[in-house]
Amino acid sequence: MTSPPSSEAGLESTRGKWMALTAALLGWMFDGLEMGLFPLVARPALQELLGPALQELSDLERESLVGLWYANATAGFLIGAATGGVLFGWLGDRLGRVRAMMLSVLTYALFSGACGFAGQAWQVVALRFVAALGMGGEWSLGVALVMEIWPDRSRAFLAGLIGAAANLGYFLIGALGRGLGMILDDIRGWLLAMHLSEEAVAWLLSNSGWRLLMIVAAAPALLTFFIRIFVPESRRWQHEQGRGTTSSWAGQDLLGVGVGAAGAIAMIPLWALDDVPLAVRLGGSLVALLIATAGYTYPVLRFLQRARAAVPASPGLYRGVIKRMLLGACLGGVALLGTWASLQWAPVWADKIAEVREAKADTQMASAAGAILGTLLGAMLGDWIGRRLAYTLLCLGSLVSALAFYQSNTTYTGQFLATVFVAGGLTASFYGWLPLYLPELFPTAVRATGQGFSFNFGRIIAAVGVLQTANLMGLFDAKRAADRPAFLQNILNLFQNQSGYPAACSVMSFIYVLGLVLIWLAPETRAKPLPE
Repeated sequence: MTSPPSSEAGLESTRGKWMALTAALLGWMFDGLEMGLFPLVARPALQELLGPALQELSDLERESLVGLWYANATAGFLIGAATGGVLFGWLGDRLGRVRAMMLSVLTYALFSGACGFAGQAWQVVALRFVAALGMGGEWSLGVALVMEIWPDRSRAFLAGLIGAAANLGYFLIGALGRGLGMILDDIRGWLLAMHLSEEAVAWLLSNSGWRLLMIVAAAPALLTFFIRIFVPESRRWQHEQGRGTTSSWAGQDLLGVGVGAAGAIAMIPLWALDDVPLAVRLGGSLVALLIATAGYTYPVLRFLQRARAAVPASPGLYRGVIKRMLLGACLGGVALLGTWASLQWAPVWADKIAEVREAKADTQMASAAGAILGTLLGAMLGDWIGRRLAYTLLCLGSLVSALAFYQSNTTYTGQFLATVFVAGGLTASFYGWLPLYLPELFPTAVRATGQGFSFNFGRIIAAVGVLQTANLMGLFDAKRAADRPAFLQNILNLFQNQSGYPAACSVMSFIYVLGLVLIWLAPETRAKPLPE
């Protein structure tokens, strides 16, 4: 039997703590970079891969088909991330944080890079799904490892860094998108100087060089060697392994994760196909969501049963874990839905109303710059005034700033960029708050799985929103005002911009009102050590 770890994160060496933090920050930065990369290359990539199918279509039909495949790829990515949060979280609780994180980084790096070799659009969807498994897992594993190795007093600052690192990746990919067109000729020369054939260079650089960008995205695979060699394992987890707790995780329980993923994936055709009746969509989605929830939580339920049977004198062992997982998923879901339903569309809206080619990239960079600051402040605010009050203020700030951005701008100006900076910072501030709060909800034995589920489960609902974006925007088109339900028109009458992106994103931003209620059902964990 090993002795319990100290309250100061297991007395890991200073070098070990910094190695773990460096590896995790690099992983999160590459997460953000790769998530921002696909929107940058999706259009030219899908146009090339769908080439034969697009030839006989009208311009409108081409755009619709490309948009449908883009939505499918994005929805698949979101569901993959939700699945990966549980799958790799399970591996982290069973095998250790470091080994599981190495596998997760390797997964998202290699399969993202493999997208550059895709020959069909469906292959991109499948590869993005598998890559997202690793991305969803890397977040939960990195958070668990860093929070367990570093002292409790450092948690707020570390949580802010976690969110800032991912948004730095978004910023960098925006900068890359702004300047890529100017250096393609230089890249062509460099590749020819490396003795690649003219045909290979033309293949890599065709359609804005999307294949080369996706292949280069495999570079984070090198991070796995750094993790394996230099990063120490969490002593908290090693203590659980010494107690024999980790043996209560069983591989056959992962069948539940597969069932949950199947339920989530089933929602894609329900919302992607045009001829599905609304009643079937809603009823089928409810069933699919229940299957996903049951499947993703099944490994934890089985673990709890085994762990309690092994310690019959402690019937209250790990009390409330499932309840906290579901509550954490709701809190994370509000943040994810708010992001995908509001600020995620700011670059697209800028591209529509601006007269300058760089508007989309500049808007993404401004939003990401605000997010870098916002994640740091969100985490620190939770430390200063308490987790629940901080979440409340973040919800209010996100709602007000999103409405101000979409309702105060009608043209692309300096005010547009200033307000998207503020809104981007406030809506992203949750991604500093969540890595501070979620680890505090779960004991060490289930921390990676619990927080992986909590952070990522909201992506399933966000996937449905992505699939319905076109219909949602169409509903808010000014030309269809007569088709709107009366209650929706009454809501829109409160707004200045009542059509398109401003109206749709303004209405969807009210998801933050739900967060104002949910947070007061959650426990306050400020100034408390991580549960053992």
